[in-house]
Amino acid sequence: MHKTRWSLLLGALCTSAALAQSPDVKIHSDVSLALANQVLDATLQACHADQHTAVAAVVDRGGNLVALQRDDNIGPHNTQAAQRKAFTALSTKTPTRQLAESARNNPESQNLATVSDLLLLGGGVPLRSNGEVIGAVGVAGAGGSATDEGCALKGIHKVLPQDQ
Repeated sequence: MHKTRWSLLLGALCTSAALAQSPDVKIHSDVSLALANQVLDATLQACHADQHTAVAAVVDRGGNLVALQRDDNIGPHNTQAAQRKAFTALSTKTPTRQLAESARNNPESQNLATVSDLLLLGGGVPLRSNGEVIGAVGVAGAGGSATDEGCALKGIHKVLPQDQ
């Protein structure tokens, strides 16, 4: 039994090493907890600088919540909205305010509003690294879609200026 475990482990390691060197295998970047918190700190600081409070969420490339920060006295619906905005921006690789405008003005995009997991309100912005979407940030409760998006953009640009 002990030999079998070592054989399986060795086989897995050899397979992993071979896959990493294969041209068909792509290694993807993702949002770490440390990066998510840096983006959230910078985002909320941007909101505070403009005398706004908010809630902000970061999701990873799979749409999973990595971190969330909420100021005091923010309505509970905003917490869910921030997470859904982040998910929407990640899923569509598009800022949610742009997506909302497209759904309002383009008949071919109007059905986006019927997809239950998407929230077509401004404040969700994709996070990019080396041109690749690795996650997204969503902001809610700062006083409107443009303000939510502005906080998110300022926070992202402070932490990831070259990738956005």
